[in-house]
Amino acid sequence: MMGSSTNGFFGLSRRAKSALLWGLVGALSFLVLVQGYALFVERLVTMAQGALVAVLVGIGAGIGSYLLEHRIVAWTTRRTE
Repeated sequence: MMGSSTNGFFGLSRRAKSALLWGLVGALSFLVLVQGYALFVERLVTMAQGALVAVLVGIGAGIGSYLLEHRIVAWTTRRTE
């Protein structure tokens, strides 16, 4: 049963899943911004360069969210008390 375990999908903790999802959101957001810029102004990077930078942005967002999530939760908890 998945509900009784702290390790769910693929054996990842909730914190790791959250970080992976934030990394995906970061990468896709970058790609949307690059495509929007290309549609309205001019092409900024090639598809390969855009994909590479999107992967780097995704990795950075994932690592950043993994490292900062518990601090943000603690800060929010202190503010509401």
